[in-house]
Amino acid sequence: MDWKLFGLTFGSVFLAEFGDKTQLATLAFSGQSGKPWVVFVASSFALIAATALGAAAGGIVSAWLSPIWMRRLSGVLFLAIGAWLLWPQGS
Repeated sequence: MDWKLFGLTFGSVFLAEFGDKTQLATLAFSGQSGKPWVVFVASSFALIAATALGAAAGGIVSAWLSPIWMRRLSGVLFLAIGAWLLWPQGS
């Protein structure tokens, strides 16, 4: 196993997920239901499924794009989503 890659991935994803809306939703479900272990298992499976899709998509896309272009595309998409979230929505 590539422990350096494992540690880098774990640290990056952990910091990215820490305090985000997924964690807050998990906290809310756990508090409302009073069943923290059920919420823990369900949210863990959801994160595993989402991560599996991301890893599979990255593997497929890497056949056509070099790593530098994948990073650039990810950065542009990240900025675009951020701008979209900041854009005022009509109510």
